[in-house]
Amino acid sequence: MGNLVNYETDHGVAIVTLNDPPVNAYTHEMMKELDDAILEARFDSDIHVIVLTGSGDRYFCCGANIDMLREADPTFKYYFCLHANETLRRLEETPKLCIAAINGHCVGGGFEVALACDIRIARVGAFKLGLPEVKLGVLPGTGGTQRLTHLVGKARAMQIMIEGENFSQEQGLEWGLLHYLWDTGSLATFQEKVSDYAHKFTPPGKAPLAVGRIKRAVQAALDLPLDQGLALERELQAELFASEDCHEGLQAFSDKRAPGFRAR
Repeated sequence: MGNLVNYETDHGVAIVTLNDPPVNAYTHEMMKELDDAILEARFDSDIHVIVLTGSGDRYFCCGANIDMLREADPTFKYYFCLHANETLRRLEETPKLCIAAINGHCVGGGFEVALACDIRIARVGAFKLGLPEVKLGVLPGTGGTQRLTHLVGKARAMQIMIEGENFSQEQGLEWGLLHYLWDTGSLATFQEKVSDYAHKFTPPGKAPLAVGRIKRAVQAALDLPLDQGLALERELQAELFASEDCHEGLQAFSDKRAPGFRAR
């Protein structure tokens, strides 16, 4: 994509790496490259899973670049936040599984980026999570106020954001903000284990069309009244019923064999 976001592919998985060491803070330039990477993965029919991570072994992302924010005028800051929101929304609305591989500290806007992913996996270490924006006199402005509330409820979200204190990985796991916390030792082993997990959701073992439509239905469930959500669910199911993968899955079940999905 460019110098600030690396994009690689590995047998159906796109690995998107925020690359501005040492802390991988994002600027508008990085967000534009991340946006491009999301669209690249979305339009590539051979990509079924997106893994989003940070470069190095200490930081996933520490959030927005403070020097950039301090020097920018209010109009730029507004459009910067608007574009960042649109970028993460595009990630959520892409019907492909997105995994945050949290390789280090994940705070502020970096945590907000992770919250926009479908699955969050962290590497065990003395790494912090949190939304400390209140200490800068602002609020979490890249979706944090909304996504955190959806995930942990109003009371816990209020506590986390108004206190602005970082919390441990174990606490994040207990609150349901992390799905997995893996004690892998080296970063390389963590990356390998994340890759193995991501590939579980690619053909032939998994039906990525079904995974993507589950994602669409779950995202809509947060926004739609129940009747509309059920209507969307029926339409998505009708698409899947017409797919080759559905025929294969039903036939494999009948034949008592493992299915061979093809994302068709």
